[in-house]
Amino acid sequence: MIELKNVSLKLLTDGRYIAENFDFTLGSGDKAVIIGEEGNGKSTLLKSIFDRKLTDGYCEFSGTVKAHGRIAYLSQFADADTDGVRLCDLFGDDHYAHMDEALSLLPFELITSERRLCELSGGERVRARLLRLILDEPDALLLDEPTNDLDIETLEWLEKFLRLTNIPVLFVSHDETLIENVANVIIHMEQVVRKTECRITVARCGYREYAERRALTFEHQKQVAQKQRDDYAKQMDKWRRIHDRVEHELNTISRQNPSGGRLLKKKMKSVLSTEKRFEREREEFIEFPKEESAIITEFEPVALPRGKVVLDISLPRLDAGGRTIASNVKLFVRGGEKIGIIGANGAGKSTLMNVLWENLRTRTDIVAAYMPQDYSRMLDYSLTPVEFLAENYSKDEITKARTYMGSMKFTHAEMTAPIGSLSGGQRAKILLLDMVIRGANVLLLDEPTRNFSPLSAPVVRGSIGRFGGSVISVSHDRKYLKEVCDTVYELSEAGLTRVELL
Repeated sequence: MIELKNVSLKLLTDGRYIAENFDFTLGSGDKAVIIGEEGNGKSTLLKSIFDRKLTDGYCEFSGTVKAHGRIAYLSQFADADTDGVRLCDLFGDDHYAHMDEALSLLPFELITSERRLCELSGGERVRARLLRLILDEPDALLLDEPTNDLDIETLEWLEKFLRLTNIPVLFVSHDETLIENVANVIIHMEQVVRKTECRITVARCGYREYAERRALTFEHQKQVAQKQRDDYAKQMDKWRRIHDRVEHELNTISRQNPSGGRLLKKKMKSVLSTEKRFEREREEFIEFPKEESAIITEFEPVALPRGKVVLDISLPRLDAGGRTIASNVKLFVRGGEKIGIIGANGAGKSTLMNVLWENLRTRTDIVAAYMPQDYSRMLDYSLTPVEFLAENYSKDEITKARTYMGSMKFTHAEMTAPIGSLSGGQRAKILLLDMVIRGANVLLLDEPTRNFSPLSAPVVRGSIGRFGGSVISVSHDRKYLKEVCDTVYELSEAGLTRVELL
């Protein structure tokens, strides 16, 4: 069990609170997910619970955290100290004592190999680190984006493990399907009123129920608040007519009619008293809900003729790390098609995307854009978002970019901060924005929704789904594959094979 009492977290950079006097208890059977928009402090909260020292450099902590038993923590990224460790040393003899658990995540030859953690694919690395935690039999699990880079088969294994385990779990995730299938407690971190106020909502229910209840509550609150204001406007309109009439009569009544004057003054006093009563009632009005809405991203209208050949590539072999990982890879894409690519961790999906990018980037008959898994390949982390865009665009386009960033919930401070200091989701937004301004009509997207919140991801999916150009995506996001992609291929050693998703 983990108990949080009066926990407050304040960012040292801008003095903004991401949690204030937060109380929460993670108990037996709890599978609690922390959700929220990018940059709202989800990972910071998780780090602070596990080890306050992890946030000392940028966040001020107050309150108490009590842990009963041993906590295991999976960070978003492997640290430099373990990245070079050999797998056989990472697991020691534990793989013999817990062979069933081990083999459900990694093959025996990999567990016992001398390959180092940094030599594995992104998904294999997550699985190895997760397995290391599970073998230690912790009393509580803290997982920060455990689904990043996992293939669909491993995602389904993880879902089953999290549902069935007796270990309390507190996790950060953007994977809507995982959240819907696993979480029974929702912790929603928000920054409202232009990111000047933090709010954390705890709901002990599933995600769908929480989202539906939240939407209904907010809609009811909006309706009540609007009706109060509409009624007030009608009352005040009627009051002004009465006030103006009485005032006119007072100004025009003859001095030879003192009795009538006294009556009018008494009436005016009553009218002014009524105004004060209306003002007092207005102070008691229900506020419009302070809602942190999802990001807004919409591509400019573009279109490619359906008959246009966007890509026609045939690779006798696909090589990575000095070895052939796939053979006879063929892909044909026409204008307007949206292609999804899936495959096991290490199958070479990102390698294939790099090959496709090199094939498309210099084409003059299309405008291609690329979002790799490693955003630093396309973004200069030392620049601010405005500086990055200013290198490529005119003054008018920069003004347009600022407007877009505003709609994407960037504050002025975030627009002018180094890209390297921003969250993964905010970096992804900058890449999407670059694609919008550039007028790209062919998009290569490697895990496009991996850093977007469950509230933002549907908006991003809708935007890409409505995009008039062609899209080639690597994704493990099951909702993305079903809602956006017309055709899905699986990459294996035998090449690309068309598959139907359940």
